[in-house]
Amino acid sequence: MTTAALILYYISMISKKITCSLLVVISLSIGSFAGTCVADEIKWRSYDEGLVVSKAEKKKVFLHFYADWCFYCGKMAKETFQNPAVVAYLNNNFISVRVNTDKEPETTMTYGVTGLPSTWFLTRMGEGILRVPGFIPPDALLTLLKEINGINTGS
Repeated sequence: MTTAALILYYISMISKKITCSLLVVISLSIGSFAGTCVADEIKWRSYDEGLVVSKAEKKKVFLHFYADWCFYCGKMAKETFQNPAVVAYLNNNFISVRVNTDKEPETTMTYGVTGLPSTWFLTRMGEGILRVPGFIPPDALLTLLKEINGINTGS
């Protein structure tokens, strides 16, 4: 084999290794990115499911009333519920329930919701702890979540 042929052979071997390495790195990056996207969302439950799960997991309920047409509900969905610290704290410490007032009027009437957004904190047995009307910014909600989580409700 000539020197030129050997050089071409080694170059092709090196470029194959680099290509394979790049593919592995890209695949791992895409995989980890996709995994973090899923984890960066609040695990919302229906009202009935949320109350059952809260009893089983012995966690308080974060109950949020909204409507698709509500400006401040959308603002809260985009700003507050996309905040990584809020998402993590809710997913780890509460059972999150989201109720669309237009689609679930009975649940809305049960809680006497008259304005949106409206946020409730419940014991794991479904008893009211606190109701907060209106838009809640991420930092204020995080503070509230920590305070409510620290309350010993006995149920």
